[in-house]
Formats: sequence, structure tokens, C-alpha cells
Amino acid sequence: MAGVSVAAEWQLLTNRYYRKPELYQMQWKHVDLTRHKIACSPFGGPIAVIRDDAKIVQLYSESALRTLRIFTSSGRLLSETPWKNPGGRLIGLSWTDDLTLACITQDGTVYSYNIHAELIETFSLGKDCFENSVVECVFWGNGVVCVNEAFEIFAVPDFRTKSVVKLADSGLEEMPHCMAVIEPQYRRSGDVEVLLAVGDHVLSVEEDGVQQLAEGVGPLQKMVVSRNGGYVASFTHDGRLLVMTADFADVIIEYTCESALPPDQLAWCGLDSVLLYWDDMLLMVGPYGDPVRYIYDEPIILIPECDGVRILSNTSMEFLHRVADSTVSIFQIGSTLPAALLYDALDHFDRRSAKADENLRLIRSSLPEAVEACVDAAGYEFDISQQRTLLRAASYGQAFSSQFKRDLIQEMCKTLRVLNAVRHVEIGIPLSIQQYKLLTPSVLINRLINAHNHLLALRISEYLGMSQEVVLMHWTCTKMTASSSIPDANLLDIILNKLKICKGISYAAVASHADKIGRRKLAAMLVEHEPHSSKQIPLLLSIGEEDTALIKATECGDTDLIYLVLFHIWGKRVPLDFFGSIQARPLARDLFITYARCYKHEFLKDFFLSTGQIQDVAFLLWKESWELSKNPMASKGSPLHGPRIKMIEKAQNLFTETKEHTFESKAAEEHAKLLRIQHELEVTTKQAIFVDSSISDTIRTCIVLGNHRAAMKVKTEFKVSEKRWYWLKVFALATIRDWDALEKFSKEKRPPIGYRPFVEACVDADEKGEALKYIPKLADPRERAEAYARIGMAKEAADAASQAKDGELLGRLKLTFGQNAAASSIFDTLRDRLSFQGIS
Repeated sequence: MAGVSVAAEWQLLTNRYYRKPELYQMQWKHVDLTRHKIACSPFGGPIAVIRDDAKIVQLYSESALRTLRIFTSSGRLLSETPWKNPGGRLIGLSWTDDLTLACITQDGTVYSYNIHAELIETFSLGKDCFENSVVECVFWGNGVVCVNEAFEIFAVPDFRTKSVVKLADSGLEEMPHCMAVIEPQYRRSGDVEVLLAVGDHVLSVEEDGVQQLAEGVGPLQKMVVSRNGGYVASFTHDGRLLVMTADFADVIIEYTCESALPPDQLAWCGLDSVLLYWDDMLLMVGPYGDPVRYIYDEPIILIPECDGVRILSNTSMEFLHRVADSTVSIFQIGSTLPAALLYDALDHFDRRSAKADENLRLIRSSLPEAVEACVDAAGYEFDISQQRTLLRAASYGQAFSSQFKRDLIQEMCKTLRVLNAVRHVEIGIPLSIQQYKLLTPSVLINRLINAHNHLLALRISEYLGMSQEVVLMHWTCTKMTASSSIPDANLLDIILNKLKICKGISYAAVASHADKIGRRKLAAMLVEHEPHSSKQIPLLLSIGEEDTALIKATECGDTDLIYLVLFHIWGKRVPLDFFGSIQARPLARDLFITYARCYKHEFLKDFFLSTGQIQDVAFLLWKESWELSKNPMASKGSPLHGPRIKMIEKAQNLFTETKEHTFESKAAEEHAKLLRIQHELEVTTKQAIFVDSSISDTIRTCIVLGNHRAAMKVKTEFKVSEKRWYWLKVFALATIRDWDALEKFSKEKRPPIGYRPFVEACVDADEKGEALKYIPKLADPRERAEAYARIGMAKEAADAASQAKDGELLGRLKLTFGQNAAASSIFDTLRDRLSFQGIS
């Protein structure tokens, strides 16, 4: 049957097979795991190595100054940096989910490094950890839990937020035997839960309380929580391995080990088994049956993964994992399952044996399942030749099956090409297919570009049909940072040659990075290639290219962008330079004037003066004077020095300088004169009723108040006509019902407006007797008739109308007396008489 040599390397644990292929021979030299603190990232991530300052070791030829070194999983050095950080002993280090190396020192300081050994940031766990040194810490994903010498427990639930949470007082009087963490994502409350092995029980410590669990189960020497947070594996003081549910209510596995000494490491291998490691032996225990033993003659470190455990030693990297069911169905010794027969059929076909056809006939009804099993098994293989053989077997079976999904083999080929590329020793990311699916291709590409493997990341992006923009952007920024010696023009050509393969890429973002690293000339050249003005213009402003930004903004016609540029230049330049910038660009100039008219009059006046637009300054001053009138304090104080009058006089002077604005100059002059007189009147009368009224209203108010001299002064100052003067005085005297003065006024001389206004003023005041004094003086009989009619004197109205010999007037007057029969009779008689005389 197929693949006897393959299955020979497997180990049976209960009813499941496990295998441990070697991924790499480590590329590093002189790295002894026992002398160093090691932090290994899951998903085939990097390995951080630093000499353990808690151990006394022989230095050989190395420096006494410790060095933090970062390697790929294949042992290739990525970066290194001297460790000069203060804070005491390094308590622990671990990689976060986004591949940031978090290092915690004795005084509670957290130092964060990227994979290039560059210090990103630092923060402190707080005063309590500084005063009482950190003793132990347990990391998970993006967080950590620390215990200090005062037995206080602190948690950082997420390194990205850097918030430090103090958990409830556990009442410890000595350090716990061991500690484990259930991550927040696996708890309904969303808070971290810390498990402490104390005495013969376990304490569950949270932010808001402490709970005692599993009384009598301990003392526990080691604890580790499964990846899904549902189980806890522990090693007791009497040498038993216990696997319990996370609440310690049920025991799933209990196995008595040969030694009561606690293992150096305890780890989960997927969710099916638990690994215990002592000096030279690795023990794998499952739910039932005998455990599996592996012997090592060098120290190892267990790196849990979602589907197994990577085993790191001084010289190699291995991957211990459960053999997939599809692989077992093909390679298990003696297997006669369809997938095994299909694999054998390919072998017979290659050897031109007729048995190939016999095997296919045996599995014809199960051929789709067999093909799918071969494809699936290929995904779990790390050996490229074995992948190829399995995929050939699947392709061979597919030729005889019409029901198989045709694109399944193609998708697996794509996936394996990506996995084989990143597994290469030079890249050193030994992902399994399950890890790859859980990590996702986009995250893998981000990890590649962060490690500066841009070419591979670009090819994978292109191969998988993903956007290449992220890769190109990162490469460009990295290239600019690393190419300080290359002239801007040459570097621009290099960058444009690469970026042209990705349409729609943001040149503004690239230019922004160039500006950040101090290459403003390069940034200016790059931003010229940005097609989107909304991205281009803000960047031009940030690199000091204000004039170019203004040109671009006015060309695109976007009002918001123009205002953005205007406000930026306005805040940076002296006024004259700013005015010069906008004067030659009508759209920008007009938008500035529109804004300044509403909010910045003083600045706008400076602009108009600088451009010789004196009349516009005058109009602004006049407008300001009216706005100032809304201020109740504006009319107080000396009128000669009042701000309003000063503004108007200044406006009048400016209007005088231009020949085209003679009218405005005269109007401003008279306005200032009127305000001055009105202010004097308010001071004299102690009544604030004059300012901002018209000349006519001012005269009328003076007469009403009995100040005829002031009224005459206003008349004289503003050359008010006699007719207007008579109208104003007549109605003003009628308003105050000074009939004697009105009569006297009518007799001073023949009124230029006649006597009709006198009649109307008396009638409006409902003084018919006074009106009778003036009606007879009306020269026009029609006016007399209408005046008599208004005060209800029908006979007199009829007589006056008859003198006018106007039949139409008689008809109209009759309507006025419509309810009075006697009056109507009079008007009818007169109309008949006029008709008889032939007068219509």
C-alpha cells in the first residue's frame, strides 16, 4: 500500500497519529537556549533572544553588554541592538499579535520594539510596580499580567491602549506556585481572569473579586490554559497531569507521570494532547492510552500553535502536530480507502502498470472523495515533492471524475505556492495551512513587508489578486528612508518606475513620508503626480508650497480647498505678502473679500488700501458706522470724538479723493453733520430720541418738543425747502394740538403749500372746528367740496361742488353721504340742474 515510509515516522497517541517533521536547521550560530531569555511569536513569527541576566553564564568572547537579537524562525538574523535600558532585571518578554516585542523590567517599565530592534515606545505599569518590583509576568496575545513583591496583581488588557488595571486583592502572603491567564476574549465579562495556584487550591482573581476553586486539587506546580480558554492543564505536586475544565469542575485527563519533579515546560498541542518537557524528554499525553516520548540531547522551547507545537532547539526547528485525517486515509499502513487506492493508481500509472486502471475501477463511485482527500492531504504537507505527488494523484483522479469541483486543485496549488515561498529558509515563516487560513493572506503580506520582504509580498499580492498598493507604499517609504545618499531626481525616477504598476496609488501619502524624513524637494516633486486635489493641496501646504497649492486650488475650483489654502497662507505670511499672493488670482481674491466682509473688516481695509481701492475702504467704514449704531454706548460721549462720526468723516475724506464718488462724499458729510446735531439735541433735551432719525423726523421732533429754534437750525443747515418745512411744521403742531400756533403760522404769509395741509392736519386730529378756519381759504372749489364732505357738512359741500360744475364730483360726494337721505336729495337736485344746463 501507499507511503509505508511516510507512516513509519508517525506516533500513535490513543487513536490519533502525530508526526514531527523538521522545518529548519537553524541558521544561527552560538545560540544556547539555556543561557538566554527567548520570545517566540506564533504563526511562524520571529524569535527574540537576549542573554538571561538572572543566570551566571560564561561570556566566552562576547561582550559583557547584552544584545537584543531578533531572528526568523529559521535562525536568520533580522536585527540586533544593544540592551541599555534602565529599570533593573528583565523579567519577561513576548511578541504581541501585531509583532511588537514587549519587554518588562523589574521597575515595571514596558519597552516596545519592532522586528528591526527599533525602540518604538515605553510606558510604566505604575507607581506600585516601581516601588515594589515586578517578580513575575504572564503574557497573552496583546496583554500581560504582572505580580509585584507586595503580591499585588496588575494587568494590561491591551498593549495598544496601555491602560493598566489593578486586580482585586488576592490576600497572598507569598508568591503562588504558578500562574495562568484566561484571556478576556474567552470570558463573558470581557475581563481577564488570573488563576493562581495557592496551597491546595486555585484562586480566580478578577478586577472586581476573588474566587476560590478546586479545593484539595493541589498544590499545583504548573498550569497552562488551552488556546480556546476552555481547559486548564496542570501538574500536581505528586507528579500527576490533570486536565480540567476552566472552572475546575470536571477532570478530563488524569495521568501519573514517572517523576514528581515539575516539568520545565507545559504546553498544549492543539486541543487533543498536552506536552510536558523535562531536561531530556518530551512527553505527549492524550485522553487515553500510553503517552508518546521523544528524547532530546539539547534544550528545547515549546511554541504552541493553533494546530500543534513548534519545537525550537539550538540546532533545529520542528513541528509536532496531529496527522490530518486525509493524510491518514492515504498513508496509513494497510489502508484500502479510496484515497490510498488513487495514490497507488498514480504510482502504477507512472510505472506503466495496468493495475492503475484496476484501482480506478475499484473506487469509481468514490472517486470525488478520493480526489478531495489527496488535495486536502497535499495542503498539510511541508515536503514539496510530497505535495506535488499528492496533487498529481488528485489531478489524475479528476480526469476520470465529472462531479469533482474543478477549481479545488487550482486553489490548493495557489495556497501551497504561497506557503512554500514564505517557508523558504531565507524568509523563515513556517506556516501550516491551518495557521495560514487563520492568519489570513492580508496579515501575512503585512508581516512580509514589515520584515522588508517587499518583492515576495508584491508577487504574492499579484498572484492572489490582491491590491498591491499597501506593499508598494511600504516599499517606497522604506526606500526613501534608506536612500539618503541618492539625489532626489534619481530617487524620484526609481519610485515612479515602481509605482506606475499600481493605478490609483496615493502619491500624496508617499510625498508626506518624504516630507517627514526631511526631503521636501522630493516631496514637492512627488505630489505633482497626485491626481486628487483633496489629497494634493493639504500636502503642498504642509511642505511649504503655498503658492503652488493656491494655483492648484483655484484651477480645480473647489471653494473649500481655496479657503483651506487662504487661511493657511493668511496665518503664515505678513499682510502685504498675503495680499500679493491673492491679487493675481481673481477667484481666490473674491472669496477672501467675501469672507473678510463678514468677519475681518480691518484686514479687508488693509487689503483695499494696498490695492488702491479707496472707495471700498470708505464703504466699509460707512458700514461699520451703522453696525456701531447697534451698540447702545455709541451715542454717549463727545460727538466730535465719537467713533461713529470719526468713521463717517474718514469715509467722507476717502470719497473726496475719487472723482466718481462725489455724491457719496456729500452724503457722508451731511450724515456726520446730522449725527453731530442730533447728539447735541439729545444732550440738550436729555432724551435719546434723535440719533439715526432722518432730517424730517429731527425737525418734526424739535417742533413737537417746542424747540422751534433747533428746528429752524436744522432747516437752515440742511437747506430744507419751504414747502417741506411747512408740511413738517403743520403736522407737528397738529400732533401737539397747538391750534393757536397753527393758526398763527398760517397767517405769517401765504403758505407755499396752500391751506389743504392745514385742513388735513385738523381733520386727522378730529378737530372739525379748526378745519373750518381753513376750508374757506381753499381756492379750488373741488378741494373745498371734498373738505366739507370730510367734516360732514353736506350743504356747504354741495354749494362748493356746484361752483365747480362737476357732475362726477357730485356723484362721488353723494356716496359719501349715502346714509343721509336729505343730503342725497340735495346732491340729486344739483345734478339734475346741471344736466338741464347741459353740464355733465
